[in-house]
Amino acid sequence: MNIRRSAALVAATAVIGMATAPAALADGSAPSASPSVAIPSGLYGKTDPTYDGVWRQSLALLAQDTVGVKPADKAVAWLAGQQCENGGFAAFRAEPGKECDKKTLVDSNSTAAAVQALVAVGGREGEVTRGVDWLKKAQNGDGGWGYNVGMDSDANSTAVVTGALVAAGEKPADVKSGRGRTGQDALTDLALPCSDGKDGGALAYQPDKKGKLAANADATAAGVLGALGTGMAPGKGKAPDSYVCKDGGTAGDLAHNAAVYLQTQLSTHLYLKAVTPGSTKSQPDYGNTADAVTSIAAAEGVKYTKDPYAWLEKNAGDWAEQSGPAAYAQLIFAAHATGNDPRDFGGTDLVKALNATGPAPASTKAATADKKKDDSGISVWYVVAVAAVAGIGIGFLFSGRKKQQL
Repeated sequence: MNIRRSAALVAATAVIGMATAPAALADGSAPSASPSVAIPSGLYGKTDPTYDGVWRQSLALLAQDTVGVKPADKAVAWLAGQQCENGGFAAFRAEPGKECDKKTLVDSNSTAAAVQALVAVGGREGEVTRGVDWLKKAQNGDGGWGYNVGMDSDANSTAVVTGALVAAGEKPADVKSGRGRTGQDALTDLALPCSDGKDGGALAYQPDKKGKLAANADATAAGVLGALGTGMAPGKGKAPDSYVCKDGGTAGDLAHNAAVYLQTQLSTHLYLKAVTPGSTKSQPDYGNTADAVTSIAAAEGVKYTKDPYAWLEKNAGDWAEQSGPAAYAQLIFAAHATGNDPRDFGGTDLVKALNATGPAPASTKAATADKKKDDSGISVWYVVAVAAVAGIGIGFLFSGRKKQQL
């Protein structure tokens, strides 16, 4: 969600074959502060949207919906206007009025993210239906999805598409390939068994050339949400009976085991690490850490997210400010899933900061939160008062929802 491994890198390297920088680096930072194309007035973010325009817009609208902000009409219209006649979305189209052709690289991630966002804002049934139809046609024989049509299935693409199907009212178990396989089957194929020791329960992004699976924290965080079918802005899950990896064939088992793996990864440093290409030095991966916190909370409840979330509050503010709307959205998703207040994130109002990156919202909801304790003594934020403020030109807006590497 960037939120996965940022769709941009796959688009730029695997599809286009270019060595250009992706829309978001491993740590989620933007590659360029000087856009090579004009920034549309309805688009969130000020960096070059070539590789992530639809993705970051979709995350922004989803995050606003999560906190009760109604977006500006032109923000929604811009996203809807990016859709091609066949229902698919490309990462960005500088000339949306121009008909899509064979050179227009529509992809599963942009399409699935846009579908989730358009469902959230409401009133876009036609675009949603066309997007879902495109996604169904793009399904691979193994039941999963690759970034582009014809590419091998990967955990991140399969997860974000599953979330879109659920958001649109589809039952993922009913969306089957010609071989009778589902997205859940594809995710299960990418899961490492509990017997794999410290990597047990993790998901691989894809098998390597020899068919071997390697644990990938980013793919694992995506896989949790895919197995749960929650989409990218899940609520808090229920604490399980045990926090150990346990073999089983259900979607719930896959989500549980993947969350246990992520818990283990966060237990030492409270954050996940990334290595910048060309360097052997690791650094905190703020975006992936936020995704992991969101996924763990969605699958396991908040017991193991308190300390990593506190680390994010202390350390991720500068990263989000530099990276823009998608990063703010990731942190809002983490706050929402863990029951925290995104308007008080280590002293930063994430909602206000997100809204400031694009057109002023049509309306916002100001909320106050009362900190309470759940039965296990874990702190949880509950919204106890909501006041609606509507007006033109007022500050912030809210709406009616993986990937430098997906």
